[in-house]
Amino acid sequence: MHEMGIALQILEIAQASIPADLAGARVARVNLRVGRLTAVVADSLRFCFEIAARETPLAGAELAIEEVPVTARCGSCGERWTITEPVFLCRSCGGGGLEILSGRELDIVSIEVIDATGGQDG
Repeated sequence: MHEMGIALQILEIAQASIPADLAGARVARVNLRVGRLTAVVADSLRFCFEIAARETPLAGAELAIEEVPVTARCGSCGERWTITEPVFLCRSCGGGGLEILSGRELDIVSIEVIDATGGQDG
């Protein structure tokens, strides 16, 4: 399960992003964009994140995951579409020279921090 490794990396990045001048700050939410081709199981990632975040400034933080569909463009005819099945041929001309435009993302979009007084900083 590679989700635990990903969760640990998210924790590391999020903890490093807490401003030094916000002593006692906590992370309330981490917003991710995860492409379907990454083979990340969102529920597994959330579970691993919850376990790994215990006793850290991210304990109790929400892990919000936006799933990014696989989109492609045909190198022959230029057709663009969202791939929903494991068939990587152009739906228009049948060509196999596809460029994957999205679906490989695994990005932290934002980290929402709550300072010790309860105000959000993001």
